[in-house]
Amino acid sequence: MATQDSGYYDYTIVAPEMPAMFDGMKLAAVATVLYVIVRCLNLKSPTAAPDITYQDTPLNRFLLKSCPILTKEYIPPLLWGKSGHLQTALYGKMGRVSCPHPIGLRKYLPMQDGATATFDLFEPMGDHRTGDDVTMVICPGIGNHSEKHYIRTFVGHSQKEGYRCAVLNHLGALPNIELTSPRMFTYGCTWEFASMVGYIKKMFPHTHLIVVGFSLGGNIVCKFLGENRTNQERVLCCVSVCQGYSALRAQETFLQWDQCRRFYNFLMADNMKKIILSHRGSLFGSATKMEDSDLSRLYTATSLMQIDETIMRKFHGHNSLKEYYEKESCVHYIHNVDVPLLLVNSADDPLVHGSLLTIPRTLAEKKQNVIFALTLHGGHLGFFEGAVLVPQPLTWMDKVIVGYANAMCQWEKQKPPCQKSGNLNTPCPEEKAA
Repeated sequence: MATQDSGYYDYTIVAPEMPAMFDGMKLAAVATVLYVIVRCLNLKSPTAAPDITYQDTPLNRFLLKSCPILTKEYIPPLLWGKSGHLQTALYGKMGRVSCPHPIGLRKYLPMQDGATATFDLFEPMGDHRTGDDVTMVICPGIGNHSEKHYIRTFVGHSQKEGYRCAVLNHLGALPNIELTSPRMFTYGCTWEFASMVGYIKKMFPHTHLIVVGFSLGGNIVCKFLGENRTNQERVLCCVSVCQGYSALRAQETFLQWDQCRRFYNFLMADNMKKIILSHRGSLFGSATKMEDSDLSRLYTATSLMQIDETIMRKFHGHNSLKEYYEKESCVHYIHNVDVPLLLVNSADDPLVHGSLLTIPRTLAEKKQNVIFALTLHGGHLGFFEGAVLVPQPLTWMDKVIVGYANAMCQWEKQKPPCQKSGNLNTPCPEEKAA
């Protein structure tokens, strides 16, 4: 405003509150950004020990005491580790920090249908703490193999603890290995894993087996053990991490946008298309079960269910998608597993809906050999640990599996010879007296 007094103009500011208003807008914007960051990174979420479901037995008490990491607080990296999405994304893109490069031998196993299974064999770097010969037989996640960073990190850690490691390469997953039959890996086919386990038992007749499965691999190993009780011979225990247990129930949740699950579905479908198309010459043609129309539908598929309907179910002659999911899910076999079984999941896993976790929880409540561990954080196969920003090279998952395996080996070592794994034909003293 301007006023005239004795020929002079006096200019005053008409809106002295404007700078304060702009400062308020800046503060509001900063507050909004911080709120979004806190919500997206889940910074207000507490850290906690895993929620453990088990029956009170001497073995389970021994395992939880001898593997204390299962009952201690899991602390993810402060700034981002409480976000299941970031844990999952970091696992998917980077894999692990300071990943080792274990050197192994690649084995090729001919299958009855003309397929060729491959696995990599890694010898231990030293003696096992019990002095026994123990082999980890490992089944990776969907479309994965021994060269993935999270597998290499786990193998390197296991080797240092005295374990031999055999890692299955899913049929068709390795880019430099051609298919020798018109078939690749599926959600629950156990043929290749069974072939690898059979080879290990034959070549190392005195070794004990620790069975380990990640994600889809968890479904395969649990189904393998439950399909036939003879598959459990010489097996000390089994560990399954981040599997979904029932493909039929999971397919409904994969079409939901909750936790961006539909987006993850699209990304995994895109990766599966790339794997399938890289073997186009072996999978499509007059001598295969696939038709040109199947190839056209594959190009337009945007979900795993569409790919399973068009391609995957036909490898084993399933008449419908429902039949394929029913027959290939471990939920129908896992109750037959009698060896000690550790099932690990994360509550913030964006790929495994919370409704699916009633399966392992109910199993642990009913069966004495099962322990179900549910972490609050960890994402899908993430489980990174660290102080603020940079994660540690070894994850909580790596430590838990090896810690649980060590505890099982100690339990086996202190048992009478007649009760040891693989010595079921040796009578106990009381049986001899009888």
